[in-house]
Amino acid sequence: MGRVTERRKVTRIRDGVVTTRPDTLVAEEPLEIRLNGKPLAITMRTPGDDFALAAGFLVSEGVLANAYDLQNIVYCAGATVDGSNSYNVVDVRTAPDVVMPDITLERNVYTTSSCGLCGKASLDAVRTTARWPIADTPPVRVEPSLLAALPDRLRAAQQVFDRTGGLHAAALFSEEGELLDVREDVGRHNAVDKLVGRALQNGDLPLSRVILLVSGRASFELAQKAVMAGIPVLAAVSAPSSLAVDLAAETGLTLVGFLRGSNMNVYAGEDRIALRAAAAQG
Repeated sequence: MGRVTERRKVTRIRDGVVTTRPDTLVAEEPLEIRLNGKPLAITMRTPGDDFALAAGFLVSEGVLANAYDLQNIVYCAGATVDGSNSYNVVDVRTAPDVVMPDITLERNVYTTSSCGLCGKASLDAVRTTARWPIADTPPVRVEPSLLAALPDRLRAAQQVFDRTGGLHAAALFSEEGELLDVREDVGRHNAVDKLVGRALQNGDLPLSRVILLVSGRASFELAQKAVMAGIPVLAAVSAPSSLAVDLAAETGLTLVGFLRGSNMNVYAGEDRIALRAAAAQG
């Protein structure tokens, strides 16, 4: 898709001098996700990787667990009054043996670029629906110095952010610090869904030996998505929420926040972080 950015006129004021010029902005459009022809959710997203976004969303919903569960994903023609294809509606077709969630008017989910699955999530729901319990055996062990280097590697890979300054990013790193994949989106939860969806399509779930890094805060829905994909380590450059910490502690997820330079806070799962080595260096 070619609608990642758009141009708009902007009036700039710099040191009292007023000029008018075009500015590059990140695109934001609604995406309706249908499941076997029935509307399930609408999310505000940056167009691109829409099929991966839909697949990742359904992993976090507990509907899909592996590539065999997914039959195909298509854009829906005729979604507009004139019958044209807006590329803003996708239909996910599952394999015949996949159990469908209860799709009712009350169940339909509206997500936004900031909040993810608002009001739906609970600790019990994640525990009962997770297909991939966190099971990194032997446990992933991460040096603090390796974690400290990841935000700069993520930032260097953010191509659209360089043009707009208005995107969140999420990346998967190996336990050795190698960048495996990175996605950008106006919504941080969408960026994570795109990563997880691509992993499902490639047959790489569970992601049991990777580090997930997000460019903003670590909210409950991001911790939820990490757990549902079997990811053992979630790191964020900003703060976690209290519910994200609770979920991490209950599921065995390592949760790192305020990852800035050589500083970081470990809120749960500190056994995967080489704290003694860091203390010795300090």
